[in-house]
Amino acid sequence: MHCNGICIRHKASRSYASGHKRCNYCNLFVKWVGLWCPCCGYKLRIGPRHSKFKVKLREQKLIQEVNSMVVATRGGAVYFQIFEINLPFIL
Repeated sequence: MHCNGICIRHKASRSYASGHKRCNYCNLFVKWVGLWCPCCGYKLRIGPRHSKFKVKLREQKLIQEVNSMVVATRGGAVYFQIFEINLPFIL
């Protein structure tokens, strides 16, 4: 296994939260569907190793999930879409 430089074409920003994966051998994040690096064949990481960064990733995913559920805001009320029902939540 060695880096062939193919991974540069699939290079991504540094973020597990946006679905990118990291190749430890090539030492960069890639936009790739498979489990193996297209360049060197090394298995791609789908999450961080350190617990501090795992917590940060969980928080980012939770924020994305809540933002996708927000339907509208009116007069201090935030409306969430849960099971096709708009529920008001007063802040």
